Amino acid sequence: MDSGSVAFLRELLADTGWIERTRELGMALRATRSPGGLLLVGTPGDEPWHLTAHLGDEARLSGLPQLAPTLVRWQPPADAPAHLRIGLERIEAARRGETLFVVAEQQAPVPLLERVDDARRIGATIIALESGDPELTGLAHEALAIPQHGLITFDGAQHLVSTAAGEIPQRPSLRDRLARLLDRVSGPQVTD
Repeated sequence: MDSGSVAFLRELLADTGWIERTRELGMALRATRSPGGLLLVGTPGDEPWHLTAHLGDEARLSGLPQLAPTLVRWQPPADAPAHLRIGLERIEAARRGETLFVVAEQQAPVPLLERVDDARRIGATIIALESGDPELTGLAHEALAIPQHGLITFDGAQHLVSTAAGEIPQRPSLRDRLARLLDRVSGPQVTD
């Protein structure tokens, strides 16, 4: 999905609450303190390659090196390049100030949940993009569940989250803040 398609998707979903939810998750990813401290892991059958690439692009384009993810793999081949040889032991080495981002369209397996729990106890921030896994949601500091037959696909949600993570927040202008204040004070407008 290119940036134009993501912008179109954001326009379509503007009034649904999905943009705000994905923005919250994206902003949580930005809290990672250092480059290499954002650990991205999927399930054994579905490694989040695509999201890794998008977050890497967002890190580069936004000037936020802490968004460049470290892809953690279940069984990395020994002959893979160094950045693709990072295994589950990296989760075990997670520390305070790092973020473990779990992307699981299917239910997270017990070995992953155990590692996530250990990382949380050590002080890593746990973020999850999942499809309604109560155990994973219970371990996460921030979680976004994507229903299987909902308004947005799991792939679409990944694009929205990565785009939101790279957004540079704009401070609302005085005019925008006053308009929002007037809306709150005057209440909703009722049309005839």
